[in-house]
Amino acid sequence: MSFKADAAHSSPFAREQRAAPAQALNLRAIDKTDGRAIHRLVAQCPPLDLNSLYAYLLLSEHHADTCVLAEDQAGQVLGFVSAYIPPRHPDVLFVWQVAVDPRARGRGLGRRMLRHLLERPAAGAIRYIETTVGPGNAASRAVFGGLARQLDADCTDSALFGPELFGQQEHEEERLLRIGPFRSFQYHGRGEPGRPGLFMPEVRRLF
Repeated sequence: MSFKADAAHSSPFAREQRAAPAQALNLRAIDKTDGRAIHRLVAQCPPLDLNSLYAYLLLSEHHADTCVLAEDQAGQVLGFVSAYIPPRHPDVLFVWQVAVDPRARGRGLGRRMLRHLLERPAAGAIRYIETTVGPGNAASRAVFGGLARQLDADCTDSALFGPELFGQQEHEEERLLRIGPFRSFQYHGRGEPGRPGLFMPEVRRLF
């Protein structure tokens, strides 16, 4: 089925949008030396699932171009986004986790990291965004529903991982949200030297 989120719903991202301007941070791709810091950060961000340190090392090795790390001027890690492009679906970006240190919340950091990711050359072929959310996670549904509106794209909701697949863990169903198709555009902004950055104009207004 398709849905559009209630614009009046107050999600953490919406609260960030009304907060004070964000501090100067360095947003970059992750590398293997970041694994322990990422693991510690996610541990501070329930209800995110804390994966093994090895999982975050694999992300740094195989998916660095679609993951984002935010650090302050002292080098402290304050934010992390993990995403990847499924091998069989090169036009899909699957967003796995968005984590923001409690000290940096309310400053729009989650949106800044996602914008940074969408501006990378690696996002040039993306026409769909996918993520999984539980039925009761109204905040995430509002965020991705709002993103779909800004992209002028449908957001479909379908079954993916039922609770029985998680064994004895008390874990609710994870449903698949799929946004798209949408277009991507180039602009002469931030990016690698000599190469244009990538962004979707509608997304710029969202973040």
